[in-house]
Amino acid sequence: MATAFDSPGSLQGTEERFFFKLACAISLVMVAGFSFQLAAGRSSFAVPLVYHLHAVVFFGWIALFLTQSFLVASDNLALHRRLGWLSALWVPLMVVLALAITVTSMRRTGGPFFFDANEFLFGNPTGILAFAIMVGAAVAMRKHTDWHRRLMLCAMAAITGPGFGRLLPMPLLIPWAWEISNMIGMIFIFAGMIRDKRHTGAIHPAWFVGLAAIPLWILVGELIAYTPWAIDFTRELMAGYPGAARPMEAYLP
Repeated sequence: MATAFDSPGSLQGTEERFFFKLACAISLVMVAGFSFQLAAGRSSFAVPLVYHLHAVVFFGWIALFLTQSFLVASDNLALHRRLGWLSALWVPLMVVLALAITVTSMRRTGGPFFFDANEFLFGNPTGILAFAIMVGAAVAMRKHTDWHRRLMLCAMAAITGPGFGRLLPMPLLIPWAWEISNMIGMIFIFAGMIRDKRHTGAIHPAWFVGLAAIPLWILVGELIAYTPWAIDFTRELMAGYPGAARPMEAYLP
């Protein structure tokens, strides 16, 4: 089946342009979400340093992802391959900063009020680890471009939750806010599946990896988060900090 997606010619060119458009759409969601949050006065630059480091690194990754997609679409594969090695350093840094900002957020505010505190504390690390694993798989499959580009897009779809979460009416989605905000990024995977079916007559198996990975990491995070140990750990992490004042469950201020 994979050979059908590696065929040369005009089909390959249209596929590369399609993936660049998907990369633009994902980047737009992320930028729009955080920009809207700032414009609405729900966020501020007056936050601890870890927030700024997190923003620089994560938006830097989005810029790298968009640049890489553009380089492929413009047939600049040599530079694409050289820049690709940055992921070996960038992704581990993203994991570290995601863990750091999760802990900081829990202690400052208890995390977003429309998520259960324990759900956010354990779901965030699970999600970023799933993203890192998918990026690693995509890099490992870099010689199989059909798998590589699809796995990379699935990895990006898995971390669109923060962007969508700032655009959706999250308080109205309680108690399913966490699941909805993190699963809505699967629309990009569905778009890729529809495109494959229309252009090749078959859906590439890489898409099914993404479709399975996103609900799986959400499920694993929640199975851990709602154990007695995890709930006690959440309370201990926030104890003595302002975040401890919030209830464990999602609530409306």
